[in-house]
Amino acid sequence: MELLAQAGDMSVVREIVRSGYLPWVLICGTIVVVSVVKAIANAAVGIARERTRREIAAFIAEGSLSPEQGERLMAAGKVREL
Repeated sequence: MELLAQAGDMSVVREIVRSGYLPWVLICGTIVVVSVVKAIANAAVGIARERTRREIAAFIAEGSLSPEQGERLMAAGKVREL
């Protein structure tokens, strides 16, 4: 309970600032936030890519697209290595 009371009156923040750890706390906090945002963005890209692959496969299965057209669509977004 005492720790909650300390957090309520900002003494923890004051102690971080007074001791000189504020730059390190900001750097580490920024790294954590950027890592979490990047992981969420990569997950969203992966989900969208899989959804697109499924839609192309469905179009091929119903006959709206030929397998060659589907293959070209799936390869369209890939970066070619030399």
